[in-house]
Amino acid sequence: MKAVVTVMLKPGVLDPQGKAIGQALAHLGFADVGEVRAGKVFELELAETDPTAAKKAAETMARKLLANTVIESFRVDIP
Repeated sequence: MKAVVTVMLKPGVLDPQGKAIGQALAHLGFADVGEVRAGKVFELELAETDPTAAKKAAETMARKLLANTVIESFRVDIP
């Protein structure tokens, strides 16, 4: 079963990578883009067959390794 973990910086945490991307987009002529926030996406292939158990396992992985929960939040989706 596939799990997708999306990790983003929490609101209020400075995002220099997002700021640089936003500036680059403006230089490329995309003036209508507002704030840009950069994040990470992890696609996990799990042996688990129960969606609830798979989501719980992916959430545990995110808390323990994939996200720094002090400055990042995460979302787990089971597509």
